[in-house]
Amino acid sequence: MKNLVILGAGTAGTMMANHLNHHLKQPEWQITIIDEREAHHYQPGYLFLPFDIYSPEDIVKTIEEFIPKNVELIKSKIDRISPNENKIELAGGKELPYDILIIATGAKIAPEETEGMKGSEWQKSVFDFYSFEGSLALRNKLREWEGGKLVVHITEMPIKCPVAPLEFAFLADSFFKHKNMRDKVEITYVTPLSGAFTKPKATEALEHLLEEKNINIESDFAIERVDNENKEIVDYGGKVIPFDLLVTVPTNKGDELLERSGMGDDLNYVPTNKATLQSKGYENVFVLGDASNIPASKAGSVAHFEAEILTENILRFIHGEPLKEEFDGHANCFIETGNSKALLIDFNYTHEPVEGTFPFPGLGPLRLLKESRMNHMGKLAFRWIYWNMLLKGTHIPFVSATMSESGKHYDKKTTNQSTLINQL
Repeated sequence: MKNLVILGAGTAGTMMANHLNHHLKQPEWQITIIDEREAHHYQPGYLFLPFDIYSPEDIVKTIEEFIPKNVELIKSKIDRISPNENKIELAGGKELPYDILIIATGAKIAPEETEGMKGSEWQKSVFDFYSFEGSLALRNKLREWEGGKLVVHITEMPIKCPVAPLEFAFLADSFFKHKNMRDKVEITYVTPLSGAFTKPKATEALEHLLEEKNINIESDFAIERVDNENKEIVDYGGKVIPFDLLVTVPTNKGDELLERSGMGDDLNYVPTNKATLQSKGYENVFVLGDASNIPASKAGSVAHFEAEILTENILRFIHGEPLKEEFDGHANCFIETGNSKALLIDFNYTHEPVEGTFPFPGLGPLRLLKESRMNHMGKLAFRWIYWNMLLKGTHIPFVSATMSESGKHYDKKTTNQSTLINQL
Protein backbone atom coordinates (compact mmCIF):
# COMPACT_ATOMS: atom_id res chain seq x y z
CA MET A 1 0.00 0.00 0.00
CA LYS A 2 1.17 3.49 -0.85
CA ASN A 3 0.51 6.55 1.27
CA LEU A 4 -0.68 9.97 0.14
CA VAL A 5 -0.68 12.41 3.05
CA ILE A 6 -2.41 15.80 3.13
CA LEU A 7 -1.36 18.32 5.76
CA GLY A 8 -4.25 20.59 6.72
CA ALA A 9 -8.01 19.98 6.66
CA GLY A 10 -8.98 23.52 5.74
CA THR A 11 -10.45 24.55 2.40
CA ALA A 12 -7.60 23.37 0.16
CA GLY A 13 -6.81 20.15 2.02
CA THR A 14 -10.43 19.07 2.31
CA MET A 15 -11.07 19.66 -1.39
CA MET A 16 -8.00 17.61 -2.32
CA ALA A 17 -9.08 14.74 -0.06
CA ASN A 18 -12.45 14.62 -1.81
CA HIS A 19 -11.05 14.99 -5.33
CA LEU A 20 -8.42 12.28 -4.86
CA ASN A 21 -10.82 9.94 -3.08
CA HIS A 22 -12.62 9.55 -6.41
CA HIS A 23 -9.44 8.47 -8.17
CA LEU A 24 -7.16 6.65 -5.72
CA LYS A 25 -8.65 3.44 -4.41
CA GLN A 26 -7.73 1.20 -1.53
CA PRO A 27 -5.86 -1.04 -1.01
CA GLU A 28 -3.37 0.39 -3.49
CA TRP A 29 -3.49 3.88 -1.96
CA GLN A 30 -4.24 5.09 1.55
CA ILE A 31 -5.15 8.80 1.78
CA THR A 32 -4.53 10.42 5.16
CA ILE A 33 -5.30 13.99 6.19
CA ILE A 34 -3.81 15.54 9.33
CA ASP A 35 -5.08 18.54 11.28
CA GLU A 36 -5.07 19.36 14.97
CA ARG A 37 -8.27 21.44 14.85
CA GLU A 38 -11.76 20.23 15.75
CA ALA A 39 -13.75 22.67 13.59
CA HIS A 40 -13.82 23.72 9.95
CA HIS A 41 -14.35 27.46 9.46
CA TYR A 42 -15.89 29.20 6.47
CA GLN A 43 -13.30 31.95 6.55
CA PRO A 44 -15.09 34.38 4.16
CA GLY A 45 -17.73 34.54 6.88
CA TYR A 46 -15.31 36.33 9.21
CA LEU A 47 -16.06 39.48 7.19
CA PHE A 48 -19.78 39.31 7.97
CA LEU A 49 -19.63 38.26 11.62
CA PRO A 50 -18.66 41.72 13.02
CA PHE A 51 -21.74 43.27 11.38
CA ASP A 52 -24.18 40.60 12.65
CA ILE A 53 -24.87 39.49 9.07
CA TYR A 54 -23.69 35.96 9.90
CA SER A 55 -23.73 34.18 13.24
CA PRO A 56 -21.01 31.80 14.48
CA GLU A 57 -23.25 28.85 13.60
CA ASP A 58 -23.23 29.95 9.94
CA ILE A 59 -19.48 29.67 9.58
CA VAL A 60 -18.34 26.83 11.87
CA LYS A 61 -18.92 23.10 11.33
CA THR A 62 -17.08 19.94 12.34
CA ILE A 63 -14.13 18.78 10.24
CA GLU A 64 -15.39 15.19 10.10
CA GLU A 65 -18.53 15.89 8.08
CA PHE A 66 -16.47 16.89 5.02
CA ILE A 67 -13.83 14.15 5.05
CA PRO A 68 -14.67 11.01 3.00
CA LYS A 69 -15.21 7.91 5.13
CA ASN A 70 -12.31 5.93 3.64
CA VAL A 71 -9.87 8.84 4.10
CA GLU A 72 -8.09 8.56 7.43
CA LEU A 73 -8.34 11.72 9.54
CA ILE A 74 -5.62 12.14 12.15
CA LYS A 75 -6.20 14.92 14.69
CA SER A 76 -2.74 15.80 15.85
CA LYS A 77 -0.25 18.62 15.93
CA ILE A 78 2.49 18.09 13.35
CA ASP A 79 5.98 18.50 14.74
CA ARG A 80 7.84 18.57 11.44
CA ILE A 81 8.17 17.29 7.90
CA SER A 82 11.32 15.31 7.06
CA PRO A 83 11.20 15.60 3.25
CA ASN A 84 14.51 13.80 2.65
CA GLU A 85 13.17 10.78 4.53
CA ASN A 86 9.59 11.06 3.17
CA LYS A 87 7.98 11.09 6.60
CA ILE A 88 5.86 13.24 8.91
CA GLU A 89 6.71 13.47 12.59
CA LEU A 90 3.65 14.03 14.77
CA ALA A 91 3.56 15.49 18.26
CA GLY A 92 4.26 12.71 20.72
CA GLY A 93 6.82 11.03 18.50
CA LYS A 94 4.66 9.03 16.07
CA GLU A 95 6.01 8.94 12.51
CA LEU A 96 3.99 8.63 9.31
CA PRO A 97 5.67 7.75 6.00
CA TYR A 98 4.42 9.10 2.70
CA ASP A 99 4.93 8.45 -0.99
CA ILE A 100 3.24 11.73 -1.97
CA LEU A 101 2.77 14.74 0.28
CA ILE A 102 0.33 17.60 -0.24
CA ILE A 103 0.91 20.69 1.91
CA ALA A 104 -2.28 22.68 2.54
CA THR A 105 -1.47 24.22 5.91
CA GLY A 106 -2.78 27.67 5.00
CA ALA A 107 -1.78 31.05 6.38
CA LYS A 108 -2.62 32.90 9.57
CA ILE A 109 -2.17 36.27 11.18
CA ALA A 110 1.01 37.19 13.04
CA PRO A 111 0.25 40.42 14.98
CA GLU A 112 3.37 39.89 17.07
CA GLU A 113 5.43 40.79 13.98
CA THR A 114 4.47 44.48 14.42
CA GLU A 115 5.62 46.33 17.53
CA GLY A 116 2.72 47.14 19.83
CA MET A 117 0.02 45.53 17.70
CA LYS A 118 -0.73 42.82 20.21
CA GLY A 119 -0.27 45.24 23.10
CA SER A 120 -2.50 46.54 25.87
CA GLU A 121 -5.25 47.64 23.45
CA TRP A 122 -5.51 44.26 21.67
CA GLN A 123 -9.20 43.33 21.46
CA LYS A 124 -10.06 46.54 23.31
CA SER A 125 -9.56 49.17 20.62
CA VAL A 126 -7.30 47.12 18.28
CA PHE A 127 -8.93 44.21 16.47
CA ASP A 128 -8.46 41.84 13.58
CA PHE A 129 -11.20 40.10 11.61
CA TYR A 130 -8.96 37.45 9.99
CA SER A 131 -9.46 35.03 12.87
CA PHE A 132 -12.69 33.70 14.35
CA GLU A 133 -11.79 35.00 17.80
CA GLY A 134 -10.92 38.45 16.45
CA SER A 135 -14.04 38.70 14.33
CA LEU A 136 -16.29 37.69 17.22
CA ALA A 137 -14.61 40.15 19.60
CA LEU A 138 -15.01 42.90 17.00
CA ARG A 139 -18.71 42.08 16.65
CA ASN A 140 -19.17 42.61 20.37
CA LYS A 141 -17.25 45.90 20.20
CA LEU A 142 -19.26 47.26 17.27
CA ARG A 143 -22.54 46.50 19.03
CA GLU A 144 -21.66 49.05 21.71
CA TRP A 145 -19.25 51.45 19.96
CA GLU A 146 -20.49 55.03 19.93
CA GLY A 147 -18.30 56.35 17.12
CA GLY A 148 -15.03 58.15 16.51
CA LYS A 149 -12.07 57.50 14.22
CA LEU A 150 -12.27 54.07 12.60
CA VAL A 151 -9.05 53.04 10.86
CA VAL A 152 -9.09 49.99 8.57
CA HIS A 153 -5.47 48.97 8.05
CA ILE A 154 -3.32 46.49 6.10
CA THR A 155 0.12 45.77 7.54
CA GLU A 156 1.81 44.24 4.48
CA MET A 157 1.19 42.05 1.47
CA PRO A 158 0.52 39.24 0.73
CA ILE A 159 -2.64 38.64 2.75
CA LYS A 160 -5.51 36.21 2.53
CA CYS A 161 -8.33 37.60 0.40
CA PRO A 162 -6.75 40.93 -0.62
CA VAL A 163 -10.14 42.60 -1.13
CA ALA A 164 -11.44 41.83 2.38
CA PRO A 165 -10.11 45.03 4.05
CA LEU A 166 -11.84 47.14 1.39
CA GLU A 167 -15.02 45.13 1.89
CA PHE A 168 -14.80 45.79 5.62
CA ALA A 169 -14.56 49.55 5.03
CA PHE A 170 -17.55 49.49 2.65
CA LEU A 171 -19.65 47.34 5.00
CA ALA A 172 -18.73 49.60 7.94
CA ASP A 173 -20.04 52.60 5.99
CA SER A 174 -23.32 50.78 5.35
CA PHE A 175 -23.51 49.45 8.93
CA PHE A 176 -23.17 52.86 10.54
CA LYS A 177 -25.64 54.41 8.10
CA HIS A 178 -28.23 51.84 9.10
CA LYS A 179 -27.53 52.64 12.76
CA ASN A 180 -28.07 56.35 11.98
CA MET A 181 -24.59 57.20 13.25
CA ARG A 182 -22.49 57.51 10.09
CA ASP A 183 -21.96 61.20 10.87
CA LYS A 184 -20.28 60.13 14.12
CA VAL A 185 -17.73 57.89 12.40
CA GLU A 186 -14.69 58.96 10.38
CA ILE A 187 -13.45 56.01 8.31
CA THR A 188 -9.87 55.91 7.01
CA TYR A 189 -8.50 53.13 4.84
CA VAL A 190 -4.73 52.67 5.31
CA THR A 191 -2.71 50.54 2.90
CA PRO A 192 0.95 49.83 2.12
CA LEU A 193 0.05 49.87 -1.59
CA SER A 194 0.12 53.03 -3.68
CA GLY A 195 -3.62 52.78 -4.37
CA ALA A 196 -6.80 51.39 -2.90
CA PHE A 197 -6.22 47.98 -4.42
CA THR A 198 -3.84 47.55 -7.33
CA LYS A 199 -3.57 49.23 -10.68
CA PRO A 200 -5.01 50.25 -12.97
CA LYS A 201 -8.60 49.12 -13.62
CA ALA A 202 -9.39 47.62 -10.22
CA THR A 203 -8.09 50.70 -8.41
CA GLU A 204 -10.16 53.00 -10.61
CA ALA A 205 -13.32 51.05 -9.88
CA LEU A 206 -12.71 50.92 -6.14
CA GLU A 207 -11.30 54.37 -5.39
CA HIS A 208 -14.39 56.10 -6.73
CA LEU A 209 -16.41 54.04 -4.25
CA LEU A 210 -14.20 55.16 -1.38
CA GLU A 211 -14.69 58.76 -2.41
CA GLU A 212 -18.42 58.30 -2.91
CA LYS A 213 -18.78 56.80 0.56
CA ASN A 214 -16.62 59.50 2.19
CA ILE A 215 -13.91 57.04 3.20
CA ASN A 216 -10.45 58.58 3.46
CA ILE A 217 -7.47 56.73 2.03
CA GLU A 218 -3.85 56.79 3.24
CA SER A 219 -1.60 54.90 0.81
CA ASP A 220 2.09 53.94 0.92
CA PHE A 221 1.86 53.49 4.68
CA ALA A 222 4.55 51.10 5.93
CA ILE A 223 3.69 50.59 9.59
CA GLU A 224 6.49 50.59 12.15
CA ARG A 225 4.44 50.29 15.34
CA VAL A 226 1.13 50.66 17.11
CA ASP A 227 1.25 53.27 19.88
CA ASN A 228 -1.26 51.87 22.38
CA GLU A 229 -0.96 54.74 24.85
CA ASN A 230 -1.74 57.47 22.32
CA LYS A 231 -3.90 55.27 20.07
CA GLU A 232 -1.90 55.92 16.91
CA ILE A 233 -0.27 53.89 14.16
CA VAL A 234 3.14 55.16 13.07
CA ASP A 235 4.95 54.40 9.81
CA TYR A 236 8.70 54.26 9.20
CA GLY A 237 8.64 57.75 7.69
CA GLY A 238 7.14 59.22 10.85
CA LYS A 239 3.57 59.61 9.55
CA VAL A 240 1.04 59.25 12.36
CA ILE A 241 -2.62 58.22 12.03
CA PRO A 242 -4.78 58.43 15.18
CA PHE A 243 -7.59 55.97 15.87
CA ASP A 244 -10.36 55.29 18.33
CA LEU A 245 -10.95 51.88 16.79
CA LEU A 246 -8.25 50.15 14.73
CA VAL A 247 -9.30 47.20 12.57
CA THR A 248 -6.04 45.82 11.26
CA VAL A 249 -4.93 43.01 8.98
CA PRO A 250 -1.68 41.86 10.60
CA THR A 251 1.20 40.27 8.72
CA ASN A 252 0.09 36.95 7.22
CA LYS A 253 2.49 34.01 7.48
CA GLY A 254 2.55 30.33 6.67
CA ASP A 255 2.50 27.70 9.38
CA GLU A 256 5.48 27.52 11.76
CA LEU A 257 5.67 23.84 10.83
CA LEU A 258 7.33 24.86 7.57
CA GLU A 259 9.96 26.88 9.40
CA ARG A 260 10.68 23.94 11.70
CA SER A 261 10.95 21.70 8.65
CA GLY A 262 13.25 24.05 6.74
CA MET A 263 10.85 24.15 3.79
CA GLY A 264 9.49 27.70 3.90
CA ASP A 265 10.67 31.14 2.82
CA ASP A 266 10.94 34.18 5.11
CA LEU A 267 7.16 34.18 5.63
CA ASN A 268 6.93 30.37 5.93
CA TYR A 269 5.43 29.91 2.47
CA VAL A 270 6.63 26.93 0.42
CA PRO A 271 8.48 27.73 -2.85
CA THR A 272 6.18 26.27 -5.49
CA ASN A 273 6.05 25.99 -9.27
CA LYS A 274 3.24 28.40 -10.12
CA ALA A 275 2.02 26.38 -13.12
CA THR A 276 2.25 22.77 -11.87
CA LEU A 277 1.88 23.31 -8.07
CA GLN A 278 4.80 20.97 -7.44
CA SER A 279 7.17 22.16 -4.72
CA LYS A 280 10.47 23.43 -6.06
CA GLY A 281 12.52 21.46 -3.58
CA TYR A 282 10.99 17.98 -3.63
CA GLU A 283 9.35 16.28 -6.61
CA ASN A 284 6.88 14.21 -4.53
CA VAL A 285 5.68 17.24 -2.53
CA PHE A 286 2.87 19.42 -3.86
CA VAL A 287 1.46 22.64 -2.43
CA LEU A 288 -1.81 24.48 -2.84
CA GLY A 289 -3.89 27.15 -1.20
CA ASP A 290 -2.42 29.79 1.06
CA ALA A 291 0.61 27.65 1.95
CA SER A 292 2.43 28.27 -1.35
CA ASN A 293 4.44 31.29 -2.45
CA ILE A 294 2.94 31.48 -5.96
CA PRO A 295 2.06 35.04 -7.12
CA ALA A 296 -1.71 34.49 -7.02
CA SER A 297 -4.33 35.67 -4.54
CA LYS A 298 -4.54 33.78 -1.28
CA ALA A 299 -8.25 33.13 -1.65
CA GLY A 300 -10.71 30.25 -1.63
CA SER A 301 -11.45 30.53 -5.34
CA VAL A 302 -7.75 30.09 -6.11
CA ALA A 303 -7.58 26.96 -3.94
CA HIS A 304 -10.67 25.65 -5.72
CA PHE A 305 -9.14 26.10 -9.18
CA GLU A 306 -5.79 24.76 -8.01
CA ALA A 307 -7.41 21.63 -6.60
CA GLU A 308 -8.97 20.71 -9.93
CA ILE A 309 -5.67 21.09 -11.75
CA LEU A 310 -3.51 19.53 -9.03
CA THR A 311 -5.71 16.42 -8.96
CA GLU A 312 -4.77 15.70 -12.58
CA ASN A 313 -1.10 16.42 -11.90
CA ILE A 314 -1.05 14.04 -8.95
CA LEU A 315 -2.42 11.29 -11.21
CA ARG A 316 0.16 12.17 -13.86
CA PHE A 317 2.93 12.01 -11.26
CA ILE A 318 1.76 8.58 -10.12
CA HIS A 319 1.81 7.28 -13.69
CA GLY A 320 5.21 8.82 -14.47
CA GLU A 321 3.77 11.31 -16.97
CA PRO A 322 4.91 14.94 -17.41
CA LEU A 323 2.99 17.39 -15.24
CA LYS A 324 0.67 19.85 -16.93
CA GLU A 325 1.79 23.47 -16.61
CA GLU A 326 -1.81 24.56 -16.56
CA PHE A 327 -2.56 26.68 -13.52
CA ASP A 328 -2.75 30.32 -14.67
CA GLY A 329 -3.35 32.03 -11.33
CA HIS A 330 -7.09 32.20 -11.95
CA ALA A 331 -9.11 33.92 -9.22
CA ASN A 332 -12.54 35.42 -9.02
CA CYS A 333 -13.97 37.27 -6.09
CA PHE A 334 -17.09 39.11 -5.05
CA ILE A 335 -16.34 42.45 -3.37
CA GLU A 336 -19.06 43.58 -0.98
CA THR A 337 -19.63 47.33 -1.36
CA GLY A 338 -22.42 47.76 1.19
CA ASN A 339 -26.13 48.49 0.83
CA SER A 340 -26.75 44.98 -0.57
CA LYS A 341 -24.47 45.47 -3.57
CA ALA A 342 -21.19 43.94 -4.68
CA LEU A 343 -18.60 43.97 -7.45
CA LEU A 344 -17.18 40.86 -9.10
CA ILE A 345 -13.59 40.58 -10.33
CA ASP A 346 -12.06 37.80 -12.45
CA PHE A 347 -8.33 37.68 -13.26
CA ASN A 348 -5.19 35.56 -13.49
CA TYR A 349 -1.40 35.88 -13.66
CA THR A 350 -1.46 37.88 -16.89
CA HIS A 351 -4.85 39.61 -16.98
CA GLU A 352 -5.97 42.22 -14.51
CA PRO A 353 -9.58 42.54 -13.28
CA VAL A 354 -11.54 44.01 -16.18
CA GLU A 355 -15.11 44.68 -17.28
CA GLY A 356 -17.33 42.08 -18.92
CA THR A 357 -19.78 39.35 -17.95
CA PHE A 358 -19.50 36.10 -15.96
CA PRO A 359 -19.79 33.17 -16.35
CA PHE A 360 -21.37 33.41 -19.82
CA PRO A 361 -19.78 35.79 -22.37
CA GLY A 362 -22.20 38.57 -23.25
CA LEU A 363 -24.97 37.07 -21.13
CA GLY A 364 -23.87 37.18 -17.52
CA PRO A 365 -25.88 37.11 -15.37
CA LEU A 366 -23.03 38.59 -13.31
CA ARG A 367 -21.22 41.75 -14.39
CA LEU A 368 -17.53 42.31 -13.79
CA LEU A 369 -16.27 45.48 -12.08
CA LYS A 370 -19.82 46.82 -11.80
CA GLU A 371 -21.84 47.17 -8.61
CA SER A 372 -25.06 45.18 -8.60
CA ARG A 373 -27.50 43.44 -6.29
CA MET A 374 -27.05 40.28 -8.35
CA ASN A 375 -23.36 40.21 -7.41
CA HIS A 376 -24.31 40.63 -3.74
CA MET A 377 -26.70 37.69 -4.04
CA GLY A 378 -23.85 35.71 -5.60
CA LYS A 379 -21.62 36.53 -2.62
CA LEU A 380 -24.23 35.32 -0.14
CA ALA A 381 -25.02 32.22 -2.22
CA PHE A 382 -21.36 31.24 -2.17
CA ARG A 383 -21.66 30.08 1.44
CA TRP A 384 -24.10 27.35 0.38
CA ILE A 385 -21.88 26.45 -2.58
CA TYR A 386 -18.87 26.25 -0.27
CA TRP A 387 -20.43 23.85 2.23
CA ASN A 388 -22.33 21.72 -0.29
CA MET A 389 -20.18 21.68 -3.43
CA LEU A 390 -16.71 23.18 -3.11
CA LEU A 391 -15.48 21.23 -0.08
CA LYS A 392 -16.93 18.00 -1.46
CA GLY A 393 -14.95 18.33 -4.68
CA THR A 394 -18.01 18.92 -6.84
CA HIS A 395 -17.29 20.90 -10.01
CA ILE A 396 -19.18 24.20 -10.19
CA PRO A 397 -20.99 24.24 -13.57
CA PHE A 398 -19.81 26.73 -16.20
CA VAL A 399 -16.81 27.88 -14.10
CA SER A 400 -13.48 26.69 -15.50
CA ALA A 401 -10.29 26.25 -13.50
CA THR A 402 -8.42 28.44 -15.98
CA MET A 403 -9.60 31.92 -16.85
CA SER A 404 -11.66 32.46 -19.97
CA GLU A 405 -11.02 35.69 -21.87
CA SER A 406 -14.40 35.57 -23.62
CA GLY A 407 -16.74 38.41 -22.70
CA LYS A 408 -14.01 40.45 -21.03
CA HIS A 409 -12.78 43.86 -22.18
CA TYR A 410 -9.19 44.92 -21.55
CA ASP A 411 -6.46 46.95 -23.18
CA LYS A 412 -3.23 44.95 -23.27
CA LYS A 413 -1.19 48.09 -23.91
CA THR A 414 -2.17 49.90 -20.74
CA THR A 415 -1.68 47.26 -18.08
CA ASN A 416 1.33 46.36 -16.01
CA GLN A 417 -0.16 43.00 -15.32
CA SER A 418 2.70 41.13 -13.69
CA THR A 419 3.08 43.92 -11.11
CA LEU A 420 -0.64 43.84 -10.46
CA ILE A 421 -0.92 40.15 -9.87
CA ASN A 422 2.23 39.95 -7.76
CA GLN A 423 0.67 42.49 -5.39
CA LEU A 424 -2.58 40.57 -4.99
